[in-house]
Amino acid sequence: MNPLVIVVPVLVVAAALVLFGSLRQRESDTATGYLSRETRSRDRKSRQAAALATAPGGREVEGAARLARKGGELVPVAEAAPPAPFVAPDDEEIGVYRRQFLNRSIVGGFVLGLSGFGAAVLAFLWPRPRGGFGSKISVGKIADIEKAIQNGNGFAYYPEGRMWITAYPSSALEKAKATYSPAELAGMEAGVIALYQKCVHLGCRVPACLTSQWFECGCHGSQYNQAGEKKGGPAPRGLDRFAMSVSGGALTVDTGVIIQGPPIGTNTTGQEAEGPHCVSGSGGH
Repeated sequence: MNPLVIVVPVLVVAAALVLFGSLRQRESDTATGYLSRETRSRDRKSRQAAALATAPGGREVEGAARLARKGGELVPVAEAAPPAPFVAPDDEEIGVYRRQFLNRSIVGGFVLGLSGFGAAVLAFLWPRPRGGFGSKISVGKIADIEKAIQNGNGFAYYPEGRMWITAYPSSALEKAKATYSPAELAGMEAGVIALYQKCVHLGCRVPACLTSQWFECGCHGSQYNQAGEKKGGPAPRGLDRFAMSVSGGALTVDTGVIIQGPPIGTNTTGQEAEGPHCVSGSGGH
């Protein structure tokens, strides 16, 4: 059997149903008829029932009449308070926009950076606590210092003051009085001298040479005797030294007061090299 014999009638019937449905829909959209009698009767009964439901009951009518006979008045019902005015919430409380978050982050970073810089400046300007380099250091008894010098083969190093302490011969005091200040002589007269460890040439830390019994800088070859007086190399003067004071047999060194070293040619002790040099003093800048 040919399939078209079945398919064509089915399509015709389906098209007819669609056309019929469209016509019915159009008629229902444009219809303006009247309600039936049964519908109007039902609507009337519904309105009557609603009116009866809202009408006051017998007990309420009797109570109102009884109250009126006694001369009373009905208590009026207080009106409800007006609603509070609407106030729009603050955008800051609802949330933070992305732009606001980024702006606040940048400002916060600047504030933190400036705070750290300000704290560093204040820390730099704040007075240093007492003790350590830059303050008066109580080194100890002169007798103990002399023992430390002997144990160090002529040199005693005190790291808290960044200084060397060596023995100063009493035989050289007359020459020393013509060269050094009273702050230096106070320690020399007690037999010791406190020297700043820094080379006056370019600031290297000057070590002691045990063979020559001099201070010899390994950076550029500057040489100084035990009293810190220049003996060779490019240094422009002798080693700088600290102000000293002696009280009750104890030495106090003021590392906050640095006294410039003696000029070239100063040699109050006459000490020459006592052995081989650790570095050559002939070179320099």
